Amino acid sequence: MLERFNIVNGLNEDSRMILTTLDEAVNLARANSVWYLLMGLACCSIELMQTGGPRADIDRFGSLFRATPRQSDLMIVAGTVTLKMAPRLRRLYDQMAEPKYVIAMGSCANCGGLFNLSYCVVKGVDKIIPVDVYLPGCPPRPEALTEALIKIQEKIKKEKYFLKKD
Repeated sequence: MLERFNIVNGLNEDSRMILTTLDEAVNLARANSVWYLLMGLACCSIELMQTGGPRADIDRFGSLFRATPRQSDLMIVAGTVTLKMAPRLRRLYDQMAEPKYVIAMGSCANCGGLFNLSYCVVKGVDKIIPVDVYLPGCPPRPEALTEALIKIQEKIKKEKYFLKKD
């Protein structure tokens, strides 16, 4: 059947066809160009910097850091969020363009960590902004952050980008 199709359309034997939907093509491009906002708040930010370094190198996934929220797709909250920092974190999240994603990196960002008994620490960043991927550890290794980025990429690839949201 395929041979007859190639002969009818004048394609030679070495020609290949790729069939996909517009959503899949756009999501593939979006998933391989995730830019993250620099949001290092505590000791987890050292591991975040290490992940961007030459050994872990998340640049190979098309993920670059940006210092401005208007050019970022992903916010990686690395470290302890205090009550004083919470409104600023929310403001940066609101300034990000849609669609936007969040990774809560480390025990402090997930649930307050070892500082959860303090009155000034937010008991999880999900109380302020919606979180897509939780990354446990104190501090998590660069390999774990790379895996979280891959989970975000998988989520992006499954989205219906051109479907209108009500």
